[in-house]
Order: sequence, then C-alpha cells, then structure tokens
Amino acid sequence: MIGLGSYGYTAPSSKKINAYDVPQGVDIRGRFDEEFAKILTKDALQFVADLQREFRNHIKYAMECRKEAKRRYNEGALPGFDPATRYIREGKWTCVPFPPAVADRRVEITGPVERKMIINALNSGAKVFMADFEDALSPSWENLMRGQINLKDAVEGTITFNDKARNRVYKLNNEIAKLFVRPRGWHLPEAHIFIDGEPATGCLVDFGLYFYHNYATFRNTQGQGFGPFFYLPKMENSREAKIWNSVFEKAEKMAGIEKGSIRATVLIETLPAVFQMDEILYELRDHSVGLNCGRWDYIFSYVKTFQGHPDRLLPDRGQVGMTQHFMRSYSDLLIRTCHRRGVHAMGGMAAQIPIRDDPTANEAAFELVRKDKQREVKAGHDGTWAAHPGLIKTCMEVFTNNMGNTPNQIETVKRDYASNLTEDDLLQRPRGVRTMEGLRLNTRVGIQYLAAWLTGSGSVPLYNLMEDAATAEISRVQIWQWLKYGVELDGDGLGVRVNHVFGRVVEEEMARIEREVGKEKFKKGMYKEACKIFTRQCTASTLDDFLTLDAYNYIVIHHPKDVSSKL
Repeated sequence: MIGLGSYGYTAPSSKKINAYDVPQGVDIRGRFDEEFAKILTKDALQFVADLQREFRNHIKYAMECRKEAKRRYNEGALPGFDPATRYIREGKWTCVPFPPAVADRRVEITGPVERKMIINALNSGAKVFMADFEDALSPSWENLMRGQINLKDAVEGTITFNDKARNRVYKLNNEIAKLFVRPRGWHLPEAHIFIDGEPATGCLVDFGLYFYHNYATFRNTQGQGFGPFFYLPKMENSREAKIWNSVFEKAEKMAGIEKGSIRATVLIETLPAVFQMDEILYELRDHSVGLNCGRWDYIFSYVKTFQGHPDRLLPDRGQVGMTQHFMRSYSDLLIRTCHRRGVHAMGGMAAQIPIRDDPTANEAAFELVRKDKQREVKAGHDGTWAAHPGLIKTCMEVFTNNMGNTPNQIETVKRDYASNLTEDDLLQRPRGVRTMEGLRLNTRVGIQYLAAWLTGSGSVPLYNLMEDAATAEISRVQIWQWLKYGVELDGDGLGVRVNHVFGRVVEEEMARIEREVGKEKFKKGMYKEACKIFTRQCTASTLDDFLTLDAYNYIVIHHPKDVSSKL
C-alpha cells in the first residue's frame, strides 16, 4: 500500500500495455480492463463529463444547504413544511401520466448489480427489479464497472451466469421484471474518475454510463417507448429533485428522445424530505412515477436530524416499526400525496430471507411479512419491496387478494384524512425502551456489515435478514446517540448506562462474531478494521453524516497511469 492520499491508496506500479481513451479533462484512476473499456468509451465519458461540468456547482450548493439545515437542527430547530412553497402543496396539479409499462408495480425486488442477482431478480416473478448502485452495493471499482457491464447485458437480453459450483447456467426467462436502476446519492464521490482535477459525482457516473449505453435498447424493449427508469435516493429538499430533473432533460436532449421519456421514483428516506413530498413531485412532474417509503433510512435520518436533541432518543431499533405514530403518519401522507398527484405510492422493504433449516422460524418470519404487506395494501400503497426472491410469491398473494386485477390504487384510495396530519404527527417521539440486547445487536450487525462492505459485499444476510447500508447506519447512529447522552438501558432491569459498558460489549460481540463465522473467516475478513471504524464513529464527538463516506477511503485503489495513457 503506497501513495496514501485523500482517497484510498495507489497500487504498486506494473508494466501496462493499455489505457482508457478519455476526453480532455477526464482522468481514469481505476484499474484498466478491456471489458471495462467497452463501458468507459470516449463518448460515454464525454457525456458524464458534460453532466459533471454543468451540474457540479448546483450539487455543491445543495450540499451546502444540507449543512446549513443541519446547523439549524443542531441549534434546536425542527424540520417542517416550507411556507414559501405552500402554493405548490395546495395547488391542483398532477404529474404526467405514468407509462403503461409500469402501471402495475405491486411487488418489486431489490438487490445489487451483481450478475447472478440480476438474473434471479428479473426472473423472480416480481413486477419490477431495482438494480442498486447505492446501499446494496460496496462501490469498489470492480463492482461498479462489472455492474455496468451486467446491466448492459441484461437490457440487451444476453446476460448469463455460469455457476460452476452448482454446475448450473443462469439465463433470463421469457417474462422478466421491469428494470429500474438506483444510482448513488448526491453526497457520494467517484474517486476512481477525476474530471477537471476533482472526483466525479458518483450518481452522475452511475446514471451517465448506464443511460448512454442502454437508453435506445431499453426504450425499444422493456420501456415500450419510455425509459430508462430510475430510483433516486437520499434527497432532503426539492432543490435536489430539480437538479435531477435538469439532468434528465439534458440526457433526453443528448439522446434526441422526447421530454418525459426518463421516469423516476424518489425514495422518501430522510426526515426533511417528508415535508417536501409535493415539492419534489412538482419539480419532477414531467419525469415522476411516484414516491417510495424508504423506511430504514428514514429511521436513520430521524436520529441524524435530531442528533442535537436529547429529548428525542430512539428505543431499540426493533421497536421502531410502522405502527409508531410518526412512521404511520409518514406512510399515510406519502400515499395521499402520490395519489393526489396521479403517481404510485410504494411501500417499504421486507428484509426477511427464507430460513431453510428451521420450518417453524421460517413460517413465523413469513407471517410477519404477510402482516406487514397486508397493512401496506390496506393503507393504499400500490406496491411493496422485497429483498429476496423467496418472498415474492407471498407478497404478490397479499396484494393481489386485496387489489384483484386492478394494476394500482391511485384512483381508488385517496387517504384524504391525511391532509390533516401536522408537523407534530410527523415528528412525534417514538415510544419504547432500550435494552442490552438492543445495544449488542446494533454492535454486532454494524461491525459485520461493515466488514462485508470493506471486502466487496453491500448486501449481507445477517440473522435471517438481508442487511444493507441503511440498517448499519441505524446501528451506528443509535449507539452514537445513546453514548452522547449517557442513555440508561431501561428495558431489561439492568439500569446501566451505555457509556459504562460499550467497550466491554464491543469486545464480547467481536468474540461472538469470531465464534459464529469461524476463526479462519474471521482471520481473513476485515472484522478488526471494521470494528475500529465502527467504534470510532460511534464514539466521535460529532456525528459523521454517512458511515460509507469514511469507509469509502478503504476501498479506493488508484492505479498508476501508463505513459501511453491518452489524456
């Protein structure tokens, strides 16, 4: 490991015979690969560079606005509805009609842009597959570039995977799910690609490369004249949606396709965004196909937003479900807002995975899924998310039993009473207790997820749930909050303060992880490094905005340029 800089490290030099052909001002610092070069073409990189140059100052301003909002919240302010945009919330407008190809979205499956996952998800029987460059992916150079290759093959219908261990070849069925792609959030850099001397914006790389290579084929096949389709994460304000709308318009103009061809669903997964749902849809009204309840990140955002408020401490994360008043209010207002504006209101994630060696536990897990999906469809959601192909049939049955052949509930369920929901409803303190087991689970899950992420996996099965970055973030910020305010574990009769036991808990949970995964895997994995990062973030005097921003430096590898590189 040499040349440690602001991002990652520089790999030892070796004789190179090839280099990427790049436009002026673009510098590729990731490893050269002939397959990657088919994605990183000069014209595709020029498109990404054009996006970066046009929008980088808008993005920087939006990130500064986030910092200013955080400062206000830390000084005691509360998020709320913006009086300046009341005319948008009260106006009688709708988004453009949704494309026929995505009228029915009753069950969607999500997962990383890995080759086998893409095939299994598209074949799963779900209506939509959201292929993820964000929370379910560790954004190493290899993962990102192979993900782009995989998606191009999937759009072209040629994707296959030869599983030698199982002696099986995977390929697409005749009928497959509609493909949506989720790029990274605005805050994440792409440190393997520099444009004009600074790292590119991660989401513009993800979006730009995918759109450039796939828009024509996608529109002729899956999109039925529309598309491509996207999910947009981590927004906090409609100004961020406005940037995305401008990106879409620029892409449509470059491609020579009709305005409104690109469609996107926005995840409402930050607390500030719940007060901006009408405004977000308004900015994207020519490109929107709805909003989604990103409930795990939403809980993470609740803690992060109120990090300076000792009166808003969360109970154990397992107690913060959709029956909590602030969570139910968020869901009801999202449904009302979407249906009033003529777009889909998507429900949240079922993170359970089949428990093959314990039929009783498996049935109990599936019953939890049924109840959750029953609640969603009765509330008026038009569809829901699942993390595993094994859940699709169960979720589909619940929604179909309630919706019949109707593709969605946009016209039939209006949730008008949600117009009476107040800021207090959306901010109500969650009820519950804090326990030693909750502290232990947060510690164990956070460290194990981060260890997997550092070694290339962003979607990790832990304790019969499929965990991604959102659940690791909840674990981290909850422990940080409990430590900062000297919380007492009041739910199991112990009455001890977290500050007095956290160090011992980390040691004991590391020992438990080693027992569970085995000494060999523990030794080869990055558990000790993950433990250091996780505990450092939990005990920091100020809360880092994102766990993955700090950890990203550990997976960036810069390769020395060959002298023949065309710059």
